[in-house]
Amino acid sequence: MIATVRSGALLGIEAYLVEVEVDVASRGLPKFSVVGLPEEAIRESRDRVRTAIANTGYRFPPHRITVNLAPANRKKEGTAFDLPIALGILSATTGMGKETLKRLLFVGELALQGDLRPVRGVLSLALMAKASGLQGIVVPVENAQEAAIVQEIDVFPVPSLGVAMNFLAGRLALSSHRVDLDTLLSKQEAHTLDFADVRGQPLAKRAIEVVAAGGHNLLMIGPPGSGKTMLARRIPTVMPPLELEQCLETTRIYSTAGLLEPDTPLIAQRPFRSPHHHASDAGMVGGGSCPRPGEISLAHHGVLFLDELPEFGRRVLELLRQPLEEGSLCIARSGVSVRFPARVLLVAAMNPCPCGYLGDATHPCTCNESQVQKYQSRLSGPLLDRIDLHVEVPRVPWKDLGLQVCAPPSSRGIRERVVRAWRLQKERLKSSSVSSNSLMGSREIASYCGLKADGVRLMELAVERLGLSPRVYHRILKVSRTIADLEGSEQIETAHLAEALQYRILDRSIRFSMSTEATGRAKAMGAKRKGSVGP
Repeated sequence: MIATVRSGALLGIEAYLVEVEVDVASRGLPKFSVVGLPEEAIRESRDRVRTAIANTGYRFPPHRITVNLAPANRKKEGTAFDLPIALGILSATTGMGKETLKRLLFVGELALQGDLRPVRGVLSLALMAKASGLQGIVVPVENAQEAAIVQEIDVFPVPSLGVAMNFLAGRLALSSHRVDLDTLLSKQEAHTLDFADVRGQPLAKRAIEVVAAGGHNLLMIGPPGSGKTMLARRIPTVMPPLELEQCLETTRIYSTAGLLEPDTPLIAQRPFRSPHHHASDAGMVGGGSCPRPGEISLAHHGVLFLDELPEFGRRVLELLRQPLEEGSLCIARSGVSVRFPARVLLVAAMNPCPCGYLGDATHPCTCNESQVQKYQSRLSGPLLDRIDLHVEVPRVPWKDLGLQVCAPPSSRGIRERVVRAWRLQKERLKSSSVSSNSLMGSREIASYCGLKADGVRLMELAVERLGLSPRVYHRILKVSRTIADLEGSEQIETAHLAEALQYRILDRSIRFSMSTEATGRAKAMGAKRKGSVGP
């Protein structure tokens, strides 16, 4: 007899329908085979399924069993096919549950005792079940919260193969699991970090406010211990709240990667990812024979923080170009191409020199000019062009760490201003395909980033003296537009443009002043050595 069970497989963060066709033949030598391009974990399911069926109290048929995973031309991986294969064998043997199998999707990994273990990608599978017109999905208990986010279908959590078979045969009724989306979304406000904890750094805080309001990328430059990491970790607390569609997309990425916590079925806060500078290419962009998302995609709709930016491999840094421009990553493998979403807010930090103390007022720098130039040249011009704001983060004087004349701005106050500016740009850009100032193309820039006569002259002077590329020119205009939105101004004023220009310190004379400082120090040391040698 033949039974067909509907299940699903993942391709990136997308799921597609897989029909598990099971044929139990009474003739021929006993054999259990799985076809349809299964990978190793699926081929091993034969032993799990055989043992789970026996330990659940059913008789495993001593016949020739063939399982086909259709479509057979797509490679499939994972352990989610254990439950549908077992139910297909039992249904083909007993003839029970054929109607139920037609209207539901089944996923789950089997333990040897017959218990069901959670699988990854259940949210994508539930969305696919809805799109395929199925009435519901049967999942392990641990996956029920995640699947129930899709409220248009029924979600039936089952703890074991025995319960699933009784439900299939009509001997047991299961109630559909539900979740309250409003309660899950309310967790957006539960931040444990706050900008009120940060002393000093008014320029960096202002830059972060601009970054959060317009979705711009940021590079912080300062000595060790100046608070760069502390500032970066608090950026998600001032960004606009995630919309439901953004929550779903981010949750699908984490579910596909197997990183979704059992008590967090929906990611309602913007993610913060901080990979180590020794991270590999695959760790950053994703990879594997069946590609999984990397750190860049895991930061989708959130912050990707790269501390010690020059210490990252050159190839890893260059791989950032595509997601920064397109908001997605394409990974090609033999016979398959997978696209992961990667719309991130890039926040990077670096020291001004190898020792970290160039320009520091309290700690002398020990680097020479060539060392400084070699260190800074690790960052390519095209990558720096894609970072909108470069700001200095100097060391905070120790006397300012304990005493505060006035209360520092809190994350809530900054976020209120950010949300107001975000709503302005969202309303302005509602007729276009972009949703924030940082994503504006040349058409939107021409429409919404016009300058007055004084602003045009200031920009001409900046382009002439700093040699700005067209990409940097457009990014300065977009940052100016965000600053104007924070001020509630419809027109970009000269002051807004001047503030945007001051956030490009790597395009200004700081490179030359650093080199001059190092050169002067080297010359002074040389003169001192010459003076110490007698005639």
